[in-house]
Amino acid sequence: MIYKYDFLIIGAGVAGMSYALKVARAHKGKICLICKTSLDEANTSFAQGGVASVTNMKVDTFEKHIEDTMVAGDFISDRAAVEQVVRNAPEQIKELVNWGVKFDRDQTGAFDLHREGGHSEFRILHHADDTGAEIQRGLMEAVRNNPFIAVKENHFAVEIITQHHLGVEVTRRTPDIECFGAYVLNPKSQKVDTYLSKVTVMSTGGCGAVYQTTTNPVVATGDGVAMVYRAKGTVADMEFVQFHPTALYHRGETHPAFLITEAMRGYGGILRLPNGESFMEKYDERLSLAPRDIVARAIDKEMKKHGIDHVCLDVTHKDPNETRRHFPNIFHKCITIGIDITKEYIPVRPAAHYMCGGIKVDLDGCSSIKRLYAVGECSCTGLHGGNRLASNSLIEAVVYADTAARHSLEHIDEYDFNSAVPEWNDDGTMTNEEKVLITQSVKEVGEIMSNYVGIVRSDLRLHRAWNRLDLLYEETEALFKRVKASKDICELRNMINVGYLITRWAIERKECRGLHFTTDYPAHAYDK
Repeated sequence: MIYKYDFLIIGAGVAGMSYALKVARAHKGKICLICKTSLDEANTSFAQGGVASVTNMKVDTFEKHIEDTMVAGDFISDRAAVEQVVRNAPEQIKELVNWGVKFDRDQTGAFDLHREGGHSEFRILHHADDTGAEIQRGLMEAVRNNPFIAVKENHFAVEIITQHHLGVEVTRRTPDIECFGAYVLNPKSQKVDTYLSKVTVMSTGGCGAVYQTTTNPVVATGDGVAMVYRAKGTVADMEFVQFHPTALYHRGETHPAFLITEAMRGYGGILRLPNGESFMEKYDERLSLAPRDIVARAIDKEMKKHGIDHVCLDVTHKDPNETRRHFPNIFHKCITIGIDITKEYIPVRPAAHYMCGGIKVDLDGCSSIKRLYAVGECSCTGLHGGNRLASNSLIEAVVYADTAARHSLEHIDEYDFNSAVPEWNDDGTMTNEEKVLITQSVKEVGEIMSNYVGIVRSDLRLHRAWNRLDLLYEETEALFKRVKASKDICELRNMINVGYLITRWAIERKECRGLHFTTDYPAHAYDK
């Protein structure tokens, strides 16, 4: 089947849905939103903490937020991107509210602001401790009620379409690579359909699922980054994988691991060893509110030093009623595993959480491939640099959805559909009956990445990961050519591609910087 849409959006989290709603408002063409599962399973739904924006102008300023972001990013961040996000954040918060998102407010009606690690002021808007789910709910409702947006749930984008599919040799040096749409797997027919578009937007989220333990859902397999990389698009900063310091430790729950929001440390939570001893004073004067990379490495070191599989977060000194009111979902989750957080420590450990790198884009969200935009976690805007400041990701997604929508609407009339694109050819392939090959390889990717390309790295570990991933790549590509396209083998291909990119970028950075920490180039006294 061949479909034609003016705007093809691959991925349906806050970035993709925001973009869809913004272009739909202009009524300038047909819009299609591709979602690999259902709308409510996007990575956005798992974000607990909140959205960072300067809203209390009496004490906070754009300059403070900009400086906090630059410091957290180890001054690798693109200052122009930081300025764009920070200064446009309040307007996009208004947009979210207009779409029906309900942020918590205090008794005066003002936003009830939290403070998180690395922030110098209280500027985190939230909805209890399930902000991402509330944003996803509000946007889902707006999208479903919009007659101009076609939503294709449980559809899987296999590849983006470029000149390569017209028989042209495309390399990383090819100028003017163009995107004409995407090949998309239909779950009912199990056929790969052709979606032609004037503009394509990649908003596929993160890649935490390439690690054994992650706060991301199982769908976060780095699909967008992998597809664009295979199409010879530019990616950047892939070595900067953020590990959230405090995922709930509960044996067997690794994919996803339940997130204990950073706001709980902003609320006054103290990191301790299981014996009650605090330890962050050894690592940073900001204690438990230090940036995530510092806290994650400190926890990792304490776990290795003491031979333990978790540390603890303590809020037992806080008012129990306030704790239950501020963190109802965390309280309920912990109760289900036998822990009353008002009386007992919460067992926590780091887990893969956020990719700071991704598809390289400019201030308008344009990738290196013409007619292809990238927004949200799959993109690399330059905002995060070496380490994402807490709660900057959701606001980045809506700000760049706005700039990408504006730019694409200005240029949509310059493009047309490419009718020369061939349909997907799977002649000579067979249905894959060897699913064990795929499931085992997925496990291997997780083990390789967690053991060799984790919070603390070394050249020896990285090269071992490289060699193991190379073998998996060769095996998987051979299998992909033999069998019909399916979601599981396509996800495996993407995971291997992303794992390779993280490893390659890590090997090439010969220093400790931001989230990339290597024992071969020590940077901090306590790690020498």
